[in-house]
Amino acid sequence: MQLIDIGVNLTHDSFASQLEAVLERAYRAGVCQLVLTGTSLAVSAESLALCRRLDDSGRRLFCTAGVHPHEASGWTSASAAELRDLLGEPEVRAVGECGLDFNRDFSPRPAQEKALEAQLTLAAELQLPVFLHEREADQRLREILRDFRDHLPAAVVHCFTADRRALYGYLDMDLHIGITGWICDERRGTHLHPLMRDIPKGRLMLESDAPYLLPRTLRPRPRHNEPAFLTEVLAEVARHRGETLEQLAAHTTACARAFFGLPAIEESAEEREH
Repeated sequence: MQLIDIGVNLTHDSFASQLEAVLERAYRAGVCQLVLTGTSLAVSAESLALCRRLDDSGRRLFCTAGVHPHEASGWTSASAAELRDLLGEPEVRAVGECGLDFNRDFSPRPAQEKALEAQLTLAAELQLPVFLHEREADQRLREILRDFRDHLPAAVVHCFTADRRALYGYLDMDLHIGITGWICDERRGTHLHPLMRDIPKGRLMLESDAPYLLPRTLRPRPRHNEPAFLTEVLAEVARHRGETLEQLAAHTTACARAFFGLPAIEESAEEREH
């Protein structure tokens, strides 16, 4: 089996002293490609640098570049110019993480909307897919997306945690859905279980969001999440879709590879043995 982690925060301090080991554990677990998440201009530039430093092949590590809604209050015209430069780099495969967060409101909502619209404009112009963040703002996000959707090649709602109404609204707009370890959380993720069968093949992707959202089904429970644990998300989603691990891995990996335009990776002898 091959898996693609479409969202990992590899620039997080918790990974700083063990980057090579984290990646090696991921590769051994079958996570053959990873997309590093850019949450600010600085983090996006750092993610790009990590892709170049840690992947000699140029085939395993890629990234997004964008400004998270928490950081939206700092968005300026200079931000747009800097982001445009980052989006021109070959390792950068999507615009984001961008979107709306009406749960925490770390940036004022008008600032969030302004930054989102500016990034969607860039994505449409450059014909790049979009990596979206949304918390308690699905209706407003769809309203904004409606003016851009026909001009965007694709968009994924990363770390989907909302309800059936929101899911159907996103699917009606032909959006992709990213599922994380949230689905493994018995305290707050069980509402996702019956929704898994409603996501069509070709619209579903898996992500760790590491070091956050550690799958709570892991025993013993590690301190931090990491990409190698994506197999736990795979198992939980497969159980609720009524699919085998191999079936789910095959179509979510194919979906992610098409969405981000990633190259095929030949399985190693170790992977074939497993």
